Amino acid sequence: MKQDNSGDVSTTTSIVLASYALLSGRAGDRRDWDRFRALYAPGARLIPIEARDDGTRAPRPMTLDEFITSRTPFFDKTDFFEWETGREELRYGTLAHVWSSYEAGHELNGPRIRKGANSFQLWHDGSRWWILSVSWDAVEALNHAGR
Repeated sequence: MKQDNSGDVSTTTSIVLASYALLSGRAGDRRDWDRFRALYAPGARLIPIEARDDGTRAPRPMTLDEFITSRTPFFDKTDFFEWETGREELRYGTLAHVWSSYEAGHELNGPRIRKGANSFQLWHDGSRWWILSVSWDAVEALNHAGR
């Protein structure tokens, strides 16, 4: 029986929180990539700001499939949870921008190992919200004890 995940895309809040929830889980837990894909518009991009070999940071645009392929090995061996800690939202017509601060840890709301910001660009098609792109920078890596 097909699961109804329409609640994931009914509001800007629900789609952003679904994105965090679908990336979170225990090591080896299979992420629900079909449900994750359903959040994104065709042609959407995920754009982490990542360290280069020379120590500078630069964007690395990815398709959904490239993102899934790049992150699956990490999720297979690492407990990882992300949660929103703050948000700002701007809207104009059918477009919304959500600036979502987050933290991540090996336990939900546990000691953080990272914090950063996600920049979500969302579009409402008249019946639901879609993620057009999300860019992020994990600006701080922390030890396991947190701060």
